[in-house]
Amino acid sequence: MKMALNNAKNVTKYYLSKGEKVAIEIVAYGPGLHLLRADTSPVRQDFAAMGMEYDNVSFTACGNTQDTKKKKEKKAIPLISEAKRVTAGVVRLMELQEQGWSYVKP
Repeated sequence: MKMALNNAKNVTKYYLSKGEKVAIEIVAYGPGLHLLRADTSPVRQDFAAMGMEYDNVSFTACGNTQDTKKKKEKKAIPLISEAKRVTAGVVRLMELQEQGWSYVKP
């Protein structure tokens, strides 16, 4: 999870050094949803600082995974405030690739 955040920072720094803008969206689904969970993310403290420094990075959480976890854990699955929920994370990845985005898996 730390690697995903570091990749986002490194990509941003690279393009900024070239005078170019870059948009990054981190899509979390399956076990990766822990990245964006307010109750279990091992990097949740990093999001506030990252949001202040990198306004080009957004976070998307898979609603299917969140719903599955909710049933399994018998409790609501809270997301960090920076995360946006989509119906299906894998579909979001497909949509972004169809729009010309690159897929990077840490």
